[in-house]
Amino acid sequence: MKKLLILTVLTFLSVNLLAQIDSLITIKGNSLVGEIKGMDRGVLSIETDYSDSDFKIEWEGITQIYTETVFIITLSNGERYYGPLKSENDSSIQIIDSEGTVLIPITEVVHLTSVEQGFWSRLSLEIDFGFSFAKANNMQQYSTRSYIGYTTQKWMLDGSYNQVRTSQDSVETIQRTDATFNFTYIFPKDWYAKAGISFLSNTEQKLDLRTTGKLGIGNYLIHSNSSYWAFEGGAAYNNENFAGESDDRQSFEGYLGTELNMYDAGDLSLLTKLYVYPSITESGRVRADFNFDIKYDLPKDLYIRLGYSLNYDNQPIEGGSDTDYTLQTGIGWSL
Repeated sequence: MKKLLILTVLTFLSVNLLAQIDSLITIKGNSLVGEIKGMDRGVLSIETDYSDSDFKIEWEGITQIYTETVFIITLSNGERYYGPLKSENDSSIQIIDSEGTVLIPITEVVHLTSVEQGFWSRLSLEIDFGFSFAKANNMQQYSTRSYIGYTTQKWMLDGSYNQVRTSQDSVETIQRTDATFNFTYIFPKDWYAKAGISFLSNTEQKLDLRTTGKLGIGNYLIHSNSSYWAFEGGAAYNNENFAGESDDRQSFEGYLGTELNMYDAGDLSLLTKLYVYPSITESGRVRADFNFDIKYDLPKDLYIRLGYSLNYDNQPIEGGSDTDYTLQTGIGWSL
């Protein structure tokens, strides 16, 4: 019985040790041992046997890292490697790639994706809601702003859905809804190709539905642990259905866009996008879409967000406005 007990304890310890395949040291001298899940937007996640949930540590707070886990490693210059990591000192890391060993500064690593990651580890989700009510005219307004993304070592899928709806007695309901879906394929040196489709409906511009499909190529001018800044351009097809008896429109457009994401300012993060669509088939027509989001993280994966969206069209349909915009606030949850 005693031998069986010893064997059981040794087996348990060996399984525990095998599970603790990665380790790191922080700038305060603390050591963590477990399984590193990945690193994104300057935050590394590590699972340990003694925690109910993953520890999250800022990459800038790590001095040394040693892994047996194999990662897809992205550097700030867009280069990608495949293999485990081993610190040489507090400022340099060895990447043990299939083509040899590469020594790089620890600050150059901007993204780690575990090759063994499952579906949920690669998924990100944000959704928030806002609601207001007034007794006068039974006025009610609700809004939602959401995002979903899935990332692999070579490609990304992401989508968003935003809506504002206001209703009150004896007044026509006011609404604005937009949604996007994008597929992005990553090339070396931080180049990428993108195919996307977007939808917009609003009462201000008399839009029952605007559907825009686009195909383009872009590059990350800045890609670090604290932010990225990307530019892209390409071609788009625009199909518009308007309220009432207005004539519908179909047109071809070019497009230019830029996106700035700053995600390492403590609990604050900022995302802004601007896309301009000069028409090819409609003389002199130019459209523009602008988005701005600022988010403050709360405990338990909750957050509060302020979001602003604007749509501009210098040749609106008769009776429609050239601009439509919304300002939304809400509390939400992220995965």
